[in-house]
This record gives sequence, structure tokens and C-alpha cells, in this order.
Amino acid sequence: MKKIKFLMMAAVALLTASTFVACGDDDDDSKGGQPSNMERYQQEVDATVKSQKKNDKAILVVAFGSTWQQAYDAFDLTVEEYKKEFPGYDVYLSFSSAICINRAMAGEHVKPRNFYEPKYWLEAFGRVQYKEIIVQSMQVIPGEEYTRVINAMKDFANNSNGDLDDKYLSTMTLKLGYPLMAEYPSDVNKLAKALNDNFSSYAQKGALLFMGHGNPDTYDTYKANVRYTQLETALKAYNSNYYVGTVDMKENFKTHVHQRMANDGITSGKVYCAPLMSIAGDHAHNDMAGDDDAWDNGFETNDEGEVEDTSWKMYFKHMGYTIEDDSYTDDKGIVKGLLEFANVRALYKAHTKNAETVDYYHSKNPE
Repeated sequence: MKKIKFLMMAAVALLTASTFVACGDDDDDSKGGQPSNMERYQQEVDATVKSQKKNDKAILVVAFGSTWQQAYDAFDLTVEEYKKEFPGYDVYLSFSSAICINRAMAGEHVKPRNFYEPKYWLEAFGRVQYKEIIVQSMQVIPGEEYTRVINAMKDFANNSNGDLDDKYLSTMTLKLGYPLMAEYPSDVNKLAKALNDNFSSYAQKGALLFMGHGNPDTYDTYKANVRYTQLETALKAYNSNYYVGTVDMKENFKTHVHQRMANDGITSGKVYCAPLMSIAGDHAHNDMAGDDDAWDNGFETNDEGEVEDTSWKMYFKHMGYTIEDDSYTDDKGIVKGLLEFANVRALYKAHTKNAETVDYYHSKNPE
């Protein structure tokens, strides 16, 4: 949805990337004796790690990113909880999205704030030689963004910059905390229970629609999109009124959710929507709960069967349903993301406690 608008914004972000973040080849070269963006960012992260290092173990929480203050608050709350629950670890936050980093630095919606990619944090960790590093993916499914997290870890373990101590890399412990729905059926069932605990009162009154992100087919790494279908099945074991759709998964857009509802005989009545994303940012506030409306005595669908430039709220209104907003807003009218629910944060922390040791160093450096 809103693909044209998104592509235009992405183009602007890419044009300004050389100013804000290391996204292009030009960032590798210092000009006029000044450090490149990559060098400057590394210096800034190095300084942060040196000043905050208190333990010999670290946790890096890696989110896709956002430019909404509400999302920042959710991330900050999560980091503070991690510090309390993992007292022997230093805890840091990273964004994996260059576009989100650029826009956050530019202060798109709120006061400018600096975030950095995982590669800078891991390099800094290696320079101070943390003995144990846990990288916790804050993704919902093990898809494209999760792959970026893994690749950053592999580059670090294999000393891609060529400046870390090889003996240290061969002996340090590197662990990976899996995304929310990494495994089926265990992770899917646990999330279904948590969601039902949070939303069962709404599902008893009408259809409860969860909007996830999903990956386009060409980026459906590990075929992770299937988790949304599996989650819908798990939720229906609690109540048949649950549905799970996405903004990017082929054949699981809001139009397809509507078709499944119609097939189940739900053609009118109350509809509640909730974001199935770690934070409530642009997708939750605009794609799901926004006022964008392309209705003109009917909707036009694109080649994949989706109605673009129309939010879930407006789409289902035009389909004859009564949209209730108290499922996805608190008493102040704020849309809530998954990290704003304590029981979902607990699932992420459980993944961190059970993080798997990965031997990326020896996998590419056989003895």
C-alpha cells in the first residue's frame, strides 16, 4: 500500500544518505582530510561503548527501526527491562534499517536521535573485547531483516574490517537470540496465547484482525511468511474471529483477509484491528489506522489483488463493517505495538535467555 509514495520517500532518503549514514561507496573514502561517515559513526559508537562498558558481556538488541517517538519509548522500555533482567550484561540498541537511521538523524517526526547499524556496534564490542556477545533480533518473523542481522554477525566473526584480534575472535562467545516466531509450533503457539490474553475480549465481540508486515515473495527469506498463516490457525483454536494479514505478503493482504472472513460468513458486524509488529510506527498509524481512502464508488486492486492507498480501517468500513478502535488504542487513543505488551516482551527475553551459541568464526575458518 502507498507503494508509490514509499518509493518516492525512499529515493529522497537515498539521496541524503551520504550526509547521514554509510550507505554508499563514497562513504568509504575520506575527503579533504575529514573522516568518512563510516569512520565517524564507528568513532561515535566506539566512544559510547568505552564509556558505558561495565561488564565483560554485552547484549545488542537489533530492531528494524522507526522515526516515531512512541516506538523510541517502546525500545527504551525494552532496553531498560533487559538491563534489569540481565544484570551481568551491558545492553545496547541498534537499528538495521539505513532509511530509518537516516530519518531519525534528520528528526523526521521528533527530535533528531542517532542510531547505528549492528556492524558498528559489533566492531566496537570486538575492540573492547567483550567475552560474550548476545545479538537479539527484535523481528517478528525470521525473514529478510533477520538475515541482515545474521550477516552482520558473520562479518564480525570473520573480521571483515581486518583490524580485530584473531585470537580473541576464535575464543569469544557469540550468541543469537531468535525472532519472535522463529520456530513452529512452539514460538507460534506461545505468541498466539499472549495475543489471546491481550485481545480475547475484543474477539468475543467481533472480528479481530492482526496486521503484520511480511516479506514480498522475492525477499521471503527462509519462507518465513508461512508464520502468519500458522499464527492465524493457532489463534483460531482460541476463537474463530481471529485473522492475520500483512502489508507485504502475497495473497495475504487485507483484501484476502476480507475474502477469508466472507468465506466464514462474517460479512458485517464489528471489526477490530491491531498491529502485529514490534512497534507502532508508520504502518500501524497509517496503513492500518489511517484515514487514507481511495474509494471512488469502488476499489481498484493491483496485480497482486491488493487495494493501495487505503488503510485497513477505511477499507473495512467500505466493505460494510463497523470499525472499533479501542482494540488498537489505549485510553489516550494511542496505537500499541507488540513491545508495549509485557507478555510479548517476556517472549523476546526468553529467546535471549535461550540464545544459541553460533560458531561463525570457525565455520569460515576451518582448522
